[in-house]
Amino acid sequence: MNAQVSEGKWRRLRSLADGEGRFKMMAIDQRGSLSNAIAKTTNRSADQVSGEELADAKEAITRVLAPYATAVLTDPIYGYPHSFRSIPQGIGLLLAHEETGYERAGPTGRERKTNLIEGWSVKKAQHAGADAVKLLLYYHPDSSEDVRRHQQDLVQRLGEECEQACMPFLLELVSYALEEGGTSTDEFARKKPDLVIRSAHEFSDPKYKVDVLKLEFPANLKSTREFCGGTFDGEERQAVYQLSDVREFCCQLNEAAGMPWVILSAGVGIEEFLIQVELATEAGASGFLCGRAIWKDAVPFYPDFATMENWLRSEGAYNFLRANAYAQRAVPWFEHRRCKEGVLAATSTARG
Repeated sequence: MNAQVSEGKWRRLRSLADGEGRFKMMAIDQRGSLSNAIAKTTNRSADQVSGEELADAKEAITRVLAPYATAVLTDPIYGYPHSFRSIPQGIGLLLAHEETGYERAGPTGRERKTNLIEGWSVKKAQHAGADAVKLLLYYHPDSSEDVRRHQQDLVQRLGEECEQACMPFLLELVSYALEEGGTSTDEFARKKPDLVIRSAHEFSDPKYKVDVLKLEFPANLKSTREFCGGTFDGEERQAVYQLSDVREFCCQLNEAAGMPWVILSAGVGIEEFLIQVELATEAGASGFLCGRAIWKDAVPFYPDFATMENWLRSEGAYNFLRANAYAQRAVPWFEHRRCKEGVLAATSTARG
């Protein structure tokens, strides 16, 4: 976050949180992962899922669950044009800026470049009524210089565009593996805390003009001594660290984040996510921006919308209420050290 927060950004950030400054936000901007989930439940390939089907599923989830959120993150292609009437008055709006998926890059093809939605802009998001812009960035601090520079430049350009429009900029950082085996290995679990913390530190540089970081949990709870026996999914794993280590990773992440930050769910189950929220907010997070952990179990009922909506109104709402309760210990975003510095700087400028 900039040392001086503009009045416009400050007011829009307030609209994303509850009255106490805690973010309890819902994500329904998924495109590729939602297409895959609908394809799986309807025995098709993802490319057979139409845009209309995506829009219908998003609208149903938004209509039922948005009232429990302080803000809703959706996409400007399949989500917002079909769901804007389903977002209640007083609920903030974030619009995604990235194309779904990523471009394979780097010497091995395992590195990732993010691309922006063609023809979309901060100005268009502003005209649509957005209170903030969100960018998902795949990032590995040890990727090749070309890929790393591409990702950094992308963030810097969008940050400048948001700054000129007084539009809050929320950056979502997602790590990935450079080695074979992907992110499900014990080796990646060992590396993840360092990757998440270093990435948060990089994009806390004021040159990027980011206002809120949306961050992965800095460890894999399934790889802790306390939960490696299959607590969350029935699959036993090797213990890579213990819960006390994870608490320390969260504290280190809070130190690295030079601005308010929220935790994302990355598709884990609700029980695991609630523990993540508890540990993250204990360390200094200002809440969550969560999607699939809350509503993903409604998708297998598609296209039976009646059953889908019944699940959302019962289990989905319960998931949301529990997450909101866990977030009550979150640090209000305006209590973050950088925000306090921003207020002092703005006040000093006005008096001068």
